[in-house]
Amino acid sequence: MGSLLIRNGTVVTATDHYQADVFIEGETVSMIGAQLDVNADREIDADGCYLFPGGIDAHTHMELPFMGTHASDTFETGTLAGLHGGTTTIIDFAIQTQGKSIQSAIEEWHKKADGHAVGDYAFHCAVTDFNNDTRKEVPAVINEHGINSFKIFMAYKGALMIDDRQMYELMQELVVHGGIMTAHTENGDMVDSNIQKNLEAGNTEPRYHVLSRPAICEAEAAGRAIDLANETGCPFYIVHATCEETLARVKTATLRNQKVHVETCIQYLLLDDSYYFKDGFEGAKVVMSPPLRKKKDQQALWAGINQNLIHHVATDHCPFCMDQKAMGKDNFSKIPNGAPGIENRFELLYSEGVAKGRIGLNKFVEMSSTGAAKIFGLFPRKGTIAVGSDADIIIFDPKTQHTISADTHHMNVDYNAYEGWEVQGKTRTTILRGTIAVDNGEALVGEGFGKYLKRPPFNSLA
Repeated sequence: MGSLLIRNGTVVTATDHYQADVFIEGETVSMIGAQLDVNADREIDADGCYLFPGGIDAHTHMELPFMGTHASDTFETGTLAGLHGGTTTIIDFAIQTQGKSIQSAIEEWHKKADGHAVGDYAFHCAVTDFNNDTRKEVPAVINEHGINSFKIFMAYKGALMIDDRQMYELMQELVVHGGIMTAHTENGDMVDSNIQKNLEAGNTEPRYHVLSRPAICEAEAAGRAIDLANETGCPFYIVHATCEETLARVKTATLRNQKVHVETCIQYLLLDDSYYFKDGFEGAKVVMSPPLRKKKDQQALWAGINQNLIHHVATDHCPFCMDQKAMGKDNFSKIPNGAPGIENRFELLYSEGVAKGRIGLNKFVEMSSTGAAKIFGLFPRKGTIAVGSDADIIIFDPKTQHTISADTHHMNVDYNAYEGWEVQGKTRTTILRGTIAVDNGEALVGEGFGKYLKRPPFNSLA
């Protein structure tokens, strides 16, 4: 593997912002400095562009089996789409099948990803059946498989949801062995009751998805899980927080000096629940759980980012084509939950965040990359531009404007929730481990280029 010199760019990390040349040897950054006097196999002039660390999306679901079908993006198509948009690393979820082991889930997800992913990838483990056998697997999952994060679902009763005792005992186990719990926080019993009542009343349209899952469902579950995490001392991370009420629970936890890691997703910052009330079946495109919320919640989430209450902006990328969504044409509860976003997250966060004055450049890098890298044990290999770090670098042109469309995106799905959205700023070149992966829209690497990333036990100082 050769060397690469990027000249005249403006390096931006979560803490710094300066003009410099970046010299890459092999897969890592070798030197950073002004007007470097080195010979390289190839040079790139990045004048007028930002050099950002490669984006990390810590919440994706590639080819996820769900509601009798599968998410339409594979590890190959999904990670390649991410590279086009500026995301070089994902953390996907290996989901335990109830009655089976965690080990079997990890093996299944490696079969999906190994030799297929184009970008780099790691796994979280989703525990859906915590028992004495599962308990014994935890040390090996962390120390041998390099997976330090475990997800639980407080919703999807009968399929994914675990009860409070299982959650409490898993937390106790993670404290012993160095894991962090991540949680989908919705009150599953409340949701199921609301769904049943709506269907019995003949309410079948997509709008009843959001009406069955009010913000209190999410906030109540978040508060309950936060309390259990505080009691056990377990590191805790809320996935896809959507609403002001959940952030209120997080703020309350800070008053007793508890640290709660919080993720939101780009769709919750930009889209609101009016989408569900469009004519016909259009609202099915954004049927996801938790659902989109109100504009006041968007304002609260942006504020939460600047108040350091939110630590990462992900996607929960889980796309289904419209013929798959049509499974719920006559029953909103049968619409596969999920929407695409991995290709658009990075550029949308810059356009709607930095370009519109909602967040600064350093905060953008923290939300799109560094925060997740630190929490989940990838930093400083990933999540920054520094000597010795992987050379995952995005050459980003802040001046280029473009329009999002399903006709031009690279995700394997036939619609885009941001169709027609005007975006300020574009990923010009994506460099992954020192190799130019995408340049001006042309993919230069392919299936199997991505590497699996093992991670150490959780570090509470992240």
